[in-house]
Amino acid sequence: MKATKIAKRAGGNGLRIWEPWFALLCLPLLLGAMLDSARAQGLSSHAITIVVPYSPGTGPDVIARNIGEELQKRWNQAIVIDNKAGATGNIGTQIAARAAPDGHTLLMTSNPFTTNVSLFSNVPYDPIKSFAPIIGLGAGALALCVHPSVPANNVKEFIAYARLHQGELNYGSPGIGGPHHLAMERLKQVTHIDIRHVPYRGSAGATQDIVGGHVAGGFLSLSIAVPLARSNSLRILGVASKERVRTAPELPTLAEQGIDGVEAELWFGLLAPAGTPREIIARYNDAINGIVREPHVIELAAKQGIEIRGGTPDQLAEFLARDIATWRAVVKEAGIKAE
Repeated sequence: MKATKIAKRAGGNGLRIWEPWFALLCLPLLLGAMLDSARAQGLSSHAITIVVPYSPGTGPDVIARNIGEELQKRWNQAIVIDNKAGATGNIGTQIAARAAPDGHTLLMTSNPFTTNVSLFSNVPYDPIKSFAPIIGLGAGALALCVHPSVPANNVKEFIAYARLHQGELNYGSPGIGGPHHLAMERLKQVTHIDIRHVPYRGSAGATQDIVGGHVAGGFLSLSIAVPLARSNSLRILGVASKERVRTAPELPTLAEQGIDGVEAELWFGLLAPAGTPREIIARYNDAINGIVREPHVIELAAKQGIEIRGGTPDQLAEFLARDIATWRAVVKEAGIKAE
């Protein structure tokens, strides 16, 4: 038979063997089908953007990059981390709220997402109505710390000391309206002590002045406090969490020491614009719940003092509503206004 014939018979079984030139014609179709199959693992051929309304290197940014890297591997889809810092997270959050609800833009956020609505008179988003929760990713514990010169080895001794010196002691925090500030204001409300707030621009200044003895103490991230406590630069009196922290199980909680109602942490959550289809939310939730169970992801987060969690969209929704109510009451009683 001539090579120009489309096919030739092989043996007597009636099978046809296609000529090379015909196989080449079919190759683009085959490659296209393979590409479509790979894309089917993700949402589409377009990149997914995770908006982080804070600076690079912050807790939400670190978590977003860890999750984004793993999701990119699983879905074979480009993930872009877009830092839009400013106005205590309001700028980036507004950008995410106004994005198309198609699953290609997400928001990685933290505490200001729920507290800003109480601190600012005009917030450009509604934390409940503007977003669809996907998953709570984890939290970092806060610890009540004092300078070694303060004569207190536990929370009750500190409260007693503060009551003897009402209005005389100062405490530092990384800024007005932040979780460290609000945690101490809640402690003041629960224990009826009067200790003055000294706000700093970031954790470094507050930490330095606690270590230097310029302020009596304050709440610090446990990941910052533990190394300083081990070097006797400060003393940790208790942790503001429901249960003891796995990375520092020797430290008692405030509740264990009889101080109830003071629970504060640096939490992290992932959300999508309101109106994002439920099936897309479910796909993200399923994939990321798998990611947060990976040992190396847990280890990376632990190095930042973050305990990875996971869970359902409904669990995150319930947490957000509860967090808004808790800190709204604290802000109102303390008369706190963001600057």
